[in-house]
Amino acid sequence: MSLGFRVFTQRVMPDPALVAAFSELAAAPVADCMGRLSSMNSEIRLMTPRTGKSMAGVAVTVKTRPGDNLMIHEALNLAQEGDILVVDNAGGRTRALMGEVMFSYAKFKKLAGIVVDGPIRDLDCLEELGLPIYATGSMPGGPYKDGPGEVNVPVTCGGIAVHPGDIILGDSDGVIVIPRQDAAALLEKATAFCAQDSAKTKAAKEGTCNRAWVRKSLLEKNCEIIEGCWG
Repeated sequence: MSLGFRVFTQRVMPDPALVAAFSELAAAPVADCMGRLSSMNSEIRLMTPRTGKSMAGVAVTVKTRPGDNLMIHEALNLAQEGDILVVDNAGGRTRALMGEVMFSYAKFKKLAGIVVDGPIRDLDCLEELGLPIYATGSMPGGPYKDGPGEVNVPVTCGGIAVHPGDIILGDSDGVIVIPRQDAAALLEKATAFCAQDSAKTKAAKEGTCNRAWVRKSLLEKNCEIIEGCWG
């Protein structure tokens, strides 16, 4: 086996019903249900217009040599409808890894989205693309196509581990990773949490929310409350 330059063509897939159910939820409350440790960092941001809808799909993972997209092309060939390409660029920021041609083909194949830990280019095409694209930014300089790299192996994207077959959920806030093995148990918890979150938001808008917890927390942490002015 050629470690570092290989392609796994198969993945263990989650139940499609789970993916569909997570697509109805926002990323932030789901992340809260995972200890707030599942979010890709803020470098990974939405590059396409906001739609108010969540992106949800199954990870096809790609590990590239920084600035090289040969293995991304291979992953794009393997990807199926509803998949999300997740690209580990080993921290590279000196080459745009994808552009209009690849985005257009991903749209044709009905991918659910693309997440790139690196720059992209051809931003003008994204206005009408209708496919969620997340990346760290943009630049005109294009990639090399030499390899090596790997497809459908564990990767790191935005500081978070991603395994092939994990569920990827993204919205205007960013992207989170839902481990495939935890998805069923998480969905029940996240659905209930989202309902509670909506109720809290409604109370905040109406000014009926209970804010007493703030002072209670301060006192429990031995914060001194001084009824007077400083100085």
